[in-house]
Amino acid sequence: MIGDLHGESGWAANAAECANEQGKFWEYHDKLADEGLTGQAVFNKANLKKYAAELGLDASKFNACVDSDKYLSIVQASSAEAQARGFPGTPTFLVNERVLQIRSLDFSEFARAFDALLR
Repeated sequence: MIGDLHGESGWAANAAECANEQGKFWEYHDKLADEGLTGQAVFNKANLKKYAAELGLDASKFNACVDSDKYLSIVQASSAEAQARGFPGTPTFLVNERVLQIRSLDFSEFARAFDALLR
């Protein structure tokens, strides 16, 4: 459920924000996406730190950020807002207070959704 960011999903979102401090949000995001495809629980804190090291992040800064759960309250607040708005899950796209019904990240899906908004 989108509002339930306890444990690994919350840790992963927090870690992505920690990676962002070093300008590596998207690289870290992509690493999480790749690792998540295994279908196993791979977002424990030890693995999150390992992924950062593999991407060349400053381990000392990253690990301190992850261990302190620096961004977890922000992540949880964002999740609570999404749940309050009734968003079905992630990703959910909101444009001008309208939820876009996009089932994939394929450009043609976005194009159809935006074309429908413009009508």
